[in-house]
Amino acid sequence: MTEHTDVVVVGSRCAGSAAAIALARRGRSVVALDSASFPSDTLSTHLFFTHHWAELERIGATSRVLELGAPLHTSAGLGAPGIESVGPSSTYEGFAAGACIRRPGLDLALVETARAAGAEVREHVRVTDLVRDQAGRVCGVRYRQRNGTTGVINAKLVIGADGRRSTVARLVGTRAHHSWDNQRMMAYAYYEDAHPQSRHVAMQWRYGDDLVTVFPCDGGQLVALQMPPVRRADEYRADRSAAFAATIDRIPPYAERLRGCTRVSNILVSYHHPSYFRHSHGPGWALAGDAGHFKDPVTAQGIRDALRFGRLLGEAAAPRLDEPDELDRTLARWEFDRDVQCLAMYQWANSLGRDDSVSPIESAAYRWFAARAGGFTQIADVFNRIVPPQKVFSAANVVRWTAAAARDPGVDNHELWRTLRRDLRREVERMVEQRMFARRREASARLALTPVSSSDRTAVDAESVPHPQ
Repeated sequence: MTEHTDVVVVGSRCAGSAAAIALARRGRSVVALDSASFPSDTLSTHLFFTHHWAELERIGATSRVLELGAPLHTSAGLGAPGIESVGPSSTYEGFAAGACIRRPGLDLALVETARAAGAEVREHVRVTDLVRDQAGRVCGVRYRQRNGTTGVINAKLVIGADGRRSTVARLVGTRAHHSWDNQRMMAYAYYEDAHPQSRHVAMQWRYGDDLVTVFPCDGGQLVALQMPPVRRADEYRADRSAAFAATIDRIPPYAERLRGCTRVSNILVSYHHPSYFRHSHGPGWALAGDAGHFKDPVTAQGIRDALRFGRLLGEAAAPRLDEPDELDRTLARWEFDRDVQCLAMYQWANSLGRDDSVSPIESAAYRWFAARAGGFTQIADVFNRIVPPQKVFSAANVVRWTAAAARDPGVDNHELWRTLRRDLRREVERMVEQRMFARRREASARLALTPVSSSDRTAVDAESVPHPQ
């Protein structure tokens, strides 16, 4: 069976639904295909900051998501041994609270919004290949339904919004021009929350080399997340429950927050989730969401960026679908804009995701933020993309925090100067990466124009360009 539509979107979760909504609202016919059915779960941190709500508002999904009943996080905080900095969330476009929404309800709300906008969303459908014209331009997909039925959908544009292991990315042969191998793994579980008085607060603690969080979510539950160094992965492989419990016991405020709460899920684990930028457009195709760009989950920015750049892709492409050359130029501008907006947060997420223990300079920074009125809001402004990380974690502030650590009689000065030299080296590497970014992206774009044989389309390489270690 052969069908025709304006756009095929492969993947119907955050990025795919946002793109489909934007296209359908501009009068374009859209078929979104997903191998899953909805509601269904997927591995995700699913924490919302205030700027997440702004993106939901733009695609018209806010009311459906609010109906899921998740508590609003009007406060959030960071903790380290003997220090806690807690404060109100930033205000972003009128939104002044975060949240944590479990993916089955969230994704169903997005799919329902896409259908209401006029997009056709088909479940239990797996894309098996791309259709190309004689010039090599992508002009549709081949698919297989769960019952074995196969078909072809011809389209003016194919959007791959099918995640980190994107089938579309593999079939077009794209590769990463930047990548960073995660230094922390993830393990999380859901608990029935026994502390209703704390359901408005999202917290993160760093103790030694541990990084843990508690996010109250919908259904009267909370998600307890642990991000230990990857070198401790064998502890979780040997016994997830024991390793999870041992981490709780090591961090007193984390253990106190979970006291009396009952675990109601399995412990979900991700050991390997490298960050990357992939070349994300070509003749007749584009990659949205995690298919094209993925950040370390420590900053919980993936859902926001999937919604934002999926929507922007649909808005940009809709008026150009009947002009192939102009469409390709539009896709190139869209990718460039995405990269410009995401690079600073990508680098900051990679920095926060390192497997370091809390350094003397970091401890001094925690104390500085905790002692200042509105101190936590400055950090929240970075998470909400109101200010860039380099403005808050500036050279002047690093000097201030280093001086405070040097005055602390409990700090080993040799350790302090080792940390300072390490951090200066990393800052130089970050600046070098910024300068190299455009050059590597251009080289990746040239590579994408080279025909790729079917034998080369075996895997998506998210680690082809190693990040400086």
